[in-house]
Amino acid sequence: MEHVYGIHTVGSLLRRNPKSVQRLLLQAGRDDKRMAALQELAQNQGVAVSRQPRAELDAIVSGRHQGAVACVRATAVQEGFSASNLWRESDLLQVVENTKNPILILVLDGVTDPHNLGACLRSADGAGVDAVVVPKDNSADLTPVVSKVACGAAEVVPFVRVTNISRTLQALKARGVWLYGADDSAEKSIYNSDLMGSLALVMGAEGAGMRRLTREQCDNLVHLPMAGSVGSLNVSVAAGICLFEVVRQRSAI
Repeated sequence: MEHVYGIHTVGSLLRRNPKSVQRLLLQAGRDDKRMAALQELAQNQGVAVSRQPRAELDAIVSGRHQGAVACVRATAVQEGFSASNLWRESDLLQVVENTKNPILILVLDGVTDPHNLGACLRSADGAGVDAVVVPKDNSADLTPVVSKVACGAAEVVPFVRVTNISRTLQALKARGVWLYGADDSAEKSIYNSDLMGSLALVMGAEGAGMRRLTREQCDNLVHLPMAGSVGSLNVSVAAGICLFEVVRQRSAI
């Protein structure tokens, strides 16, 4: 049994795949509007609801549950409520080929921290990213922690697990997608780059950055100018800034 928690995340799960939820636990004594709306949503979807003391919910999950915990099947995060947005590589390439507007893809090369993945998904959703691509190995996957941090984005942003990132990047390039790799040592700033066409923003792992083969696939390497004593930003923060620079440029037309 897995647990998905947080009012926004549980609400998104109930709306998108209520069948994956076996039972909803709500904090006893909390009868505010958000809690009442969540209970009504669950009941309308045919999900059993029970009230539990806060201490019981605290014992079930270690994160900030906000008084709402959904009990789901152990494989529901990967196979259930996110099934509609779990894409194969072929799905991604088909979308690239059939979309007339400029594509925006976020590629995360070995981001293993679930909090960072969740934050990246949240930024990706806000920026209107067409898909987030991760390797099947050596990468964080969709988990209750990721879903909580993503605040609903994990259930809607197309998520693509690929066997070979380098091969996927080559396939994207062959379809007219430019690859922009974020690299602290790059000479060119993200702000001085033309981000108007179809592109994939490639972010490396926490600390280590992109792997060599991934870096070599990139058409352009860009950096974020740093004015202080800190040499780099957290990968999720950097991804958010870069993604919204793309949004800024495309919105200025």
